[in-house]
Amino acid sequence: MNLDAARSFLHANARVLERRRFEHSFDGGPKERVLDAMRAFRNDDGGFGHAIEPDMRAPTSQPVGVQTAMEILHEIGAHDDPMIRPAVDWLATIAREDGGIPFVLETDAPHAPWWRFSDESSVTQTAANAAALHNLGFSHTWLEKADEFLFARIAQIDASRVGEDIGLGYDVLFGVHFLDAHPDDARATAALDALGPIPTSDPGSEHPSALDLSPLPGRRSRRLFDVQSDLDALERAQQDDGGWRVAWPDWNAAAAVEWRGVATVNALTLLRANDRV
Repeated sequence: MNLDAARSFLHANARVLERRRFEHSFDGGPKERVLDAMRAFRNDDGGFGHAIEPDMRAPTSQPVGVQTAMEILHEIGAHDDPMIRPAVDWLATIAREDGGIPFVLETDAPHAPWWRFSDESSVTQTAANAAALHNLGFSHTWLEKADEFLFARIAQIDASRVGEDIGLGYDVLFGVHFLDAHPDDARATAALDALGPIPTSDPGSEHPSALDLSPLPGRRSRRLFDVQSDLDALERAQQDDGGWRVAWPDWNAAAAVEWRGVATVNALTLLRANDRV
């Protein structure tokens, strides 16, 4: 793995946000510069849009926009940032009666074809946002209701079918992330064990790999997965230009370029967390 080549790739190709994330994590840059870059994606309603997640080009706030922003705040250790509460207040405005939030809100703006609106609560997107917020140590009345929705829905999942259904794969993926992040150790561990053995795929598949499911050492799920071969594969996946690629199809030229910057910073962050950098 060549860190200097990755740095050069990011300077040549990445958005300001990913360059600032890299500078903070690997070159000692201040987190305030990351926060400044994030504010460009924030809306007056407290949510995030404007392609902070490159496949959702809508300027309006979307659940995946909040998820992305909260994950970055956790990455840089900004656990008390004033952007958090308004973002969660916005999530509460789109929550259904059961506490879940939709996979995506309706929009006429350009977006990847897999972002399909459905007027129902999404395990994937509710779990992704709840996991991000628990990692931040944040409390909110909406999050309490979302937790109960998720524990009930995760208990109904047949994890053995992950390889058959990409949607179920994402439910399991973010369900595991939620259970890794939840503060009630006994309850989360029991729910994780109840899922049973989870089939895994090779890195780059449309179905979750062991490393996708359990990216960080020290989490509850790590005892269930052997991630070493996946980490080897991730190191080898660095391209000749210094960057990494994503596994899913390119549908938009701008998104394809932006994703490579995101993928590169994410790969480096993950490798470092697992003592590979």
